Amino acid sequence: METLFETNLSLPLIQQGKVRDIYDIDENRMLIVTTDRLSAFDVVFDDGIAQKGAVLTEVANFWFEKTHHILPNHLTHEPLSSVLNPEEASLVSGRAVIVKKLKPLAVEAIVRGYIIGSGWKDYQNTGSICGVKLPDNLQLAQQLPEVLYTPSSKAAVGEHDENIDFDETVKILGADMAQQVKQASLALYQYAADFALKRGIIIADTKFEFGLDENNTLTLMDEVLTPDSSRFWSAKDYIVGTSPKSFDKQIVRDYLETLDWDKTPPAPTLPQHIIEKTAAQYQQVQSLLTN
Repeated sequence: METLFETNLSLPLIQQGKVRDIYDIDENRMLIVTTDRLSAFDVVFDDGIAQKGAVLTEVANFWFEKTHHILPNHLTHEPLSSVLNPEEASLVSGRAVIVKKLKPLAVEAIVRGYIIGSGWKDYQNTGSICGVKLPDNLQLAQQLPEVLYTPSSKAAVGEHDENIDFDETVKILGADMAQQVKQASLALYQYAADFALKRGIIIADTKFEFGLDENNTLTLMDEVLTPDSSRFWSAKDYIVGTSPKSFDKQIVRDYLETLDWDKTPPAPTLPQHIIEKTAAQYQQVQSLLTN
């Protein structure tokens, strides 16, 4: 299958992110196109993952609709044909959405239900995750005693986000908004984790991004609960103490950890079997969640 690595639409380009191309429509709206670019450890790879952008768009839109009762989101539900010519609309069909322009908050909301990845490394070194003290003798991939909210500051493209504590988010956002973001993040995660588990998927952790609309209402934006922004595990294969079978790009991360690579550009070339396996995992989680 072909990949869409980058776009060149007739609208003004606002930003080319790690995965998304963002175009200007007018003062109230913009177009977000999710490409098949792959990012890992905040580095963009030369290898694309076929249909990844379409999967991410469908999964994100699915969750935006499912969680609208918890928090409003940035979708406008306008057809692409209202802002693109037929050829362009066809090119990005299924992977582009028209969204409201929001004032983005400078905090990335990370929620962890299980101990894995950088959280596991932190715990092994300090007995804590992002400064939150945890019980002794937790095992790899074990469910945490309670869901953790561990925010980070948002970094520019090519730079690494930095973990911050809740007090720091208060300094950035103000006490009321910091509390709103925390409570919304925990509510979104808990709802999604309960729903996904019924479909055979454990959501180990995820990240959310928020903005403010013209009325300063907290609004969910960017992407939500996708294989790019979350760790999805197979519930039937889950065993505490082992690295679980994954439905996300953990396959890529695990492969990269075997290399002598310092996680800075340029990115290494991925073997074809890793690319194909990752594409299959993205499509499997899409099927399990949305069908």
